[in-house]
Amino acid sequence: MTKGLIALVLAYVLSQFYRTFLAVLSPVLESDIGATPDQLAVASGFWFTTFAIMQIPVGWALDKIGPRLTATVLMSIGGAGGAAVMALATGPGAVSVSMILIGIGCSPILMSSYYILARTYPPAIFATYAAVIIGIGSIGNIGAAKPLAWAIESFGWRGALWGLAALTLASSLSLWALIRNPAPVEGEEKGSILDILKIPALYPIFIMMLVNYAPVAGIRGLWIAPYLGDVFDANLAQIGNATLIMGLAMIAGNFFYGPLDRIFNTRKWVVFFGNSTSVLACLSLWLWADLSFALSVALIAVIGFFSMSFPVILAHGRSFIPPHLTGRGVTLLNLFGIGGAGIMQFASGPVFIRLSDGATEVEAYSRLFGLFGLLIAFGCLIYLFSRDRTG
Repeated sequence: MTKGLIALVLAYVLSQFYRTFLAVLSPVLESDIGATPDQLAVASGFWFTTFAIMQIPVGWALDKIGPRLTATVLMSIGGAGGAAVMALATGPGAVSVSMILIGIGCSPILMSSYYILARTYPPAIFATYAAVIIGIGSIGNIGAAKPLAWAIESFGWRGALWGLAALTLASSLSLWALIRNPAPVEGEEKGSILDILKIPALYPIFIMMLVNYAPVAGIRGLWIAPYLGDVFDANLAQIGNATLIMGLAMIAGNFFYGPLDRIFNTRKWVVFFGNSTSVLACLSLWLWADLSFALSVALIAVIGFFSMSFPVILAHGRSFIPPHLTGRGVTLLNLFGIGGAGIMQFASGPVFIRLSDGATEVEAYSRLFGLFGLLIAFGCLIYLFSRDRTG
């Protein structure tokens, strides 16, 4: 990897960190500024929806001005600025504002690295490198657990956030120093996102992208703790260990998926069979939601592992996108992925309340996992109509 890609990978560690760090901050934010769990859930949803909406202007910027300026400006102003706003927060509204800013700051990071990969590396290794970037970046999920808790205990939550703001600013400056924009595409340079939407082969891939990440993001970000606590009376240490196991499974899943399209010479069937395994794990939790704590954690880890097909889906979609629309193409695909997760963050709470009507806690959670399984199964069904391509 080039120095610029390495800088982007390190910045992506921060992006992954920011999407899950509110879980650890939740107790101190509630006690100090009155931010309740439901308000923090909305703030987390703002991160995902802002991130998704930003994919459209980020795609345009990548194609027109390149990743160097795009990533540096947005991460320094949005990422570092958002962390500073949260450090100064006196109420839950400021937390939501900060998450919107951080969502803006994180929005170009992964797509900048994928843009460079798509424009300067052979297509055959795109999925492998894309998976490696997400796998390394997912270390941020681990950093948003015990290391953040230690920083809060050592420096206070405001001190920890000021440290994060400084670290994010330093990371953004490294992007300016190390990224080199790919050479312009020769020949025809005109086009827009509407030209991408005219490619029929992309639509089954859009649907698969929409549902692939949403359930695992919902389980990891919202439901694993209340499910294990309510159904198995798990304590904080047990929940922390289960969350760590799922996080490690997600990291391992990225590295697992990376080379499979080259090993089997297919992207479509790698994605289909991997996500079908996630469907089976979700439906198993639907059937046996209260059978065993160990079994539930194992099945959640299976969901985390096999749901990490995002890089292969993205590589599949990118193979149909013209070179001069690479930025807008990969960001549009990412919009569906993160947008699906954002919708799930907002919708899963009201849906769970509806599923709880006339049901026990176990029945409500089992129905929720069943719904997750059906959602992925729907995506797999539509994806069957996609056209395979490995070039």
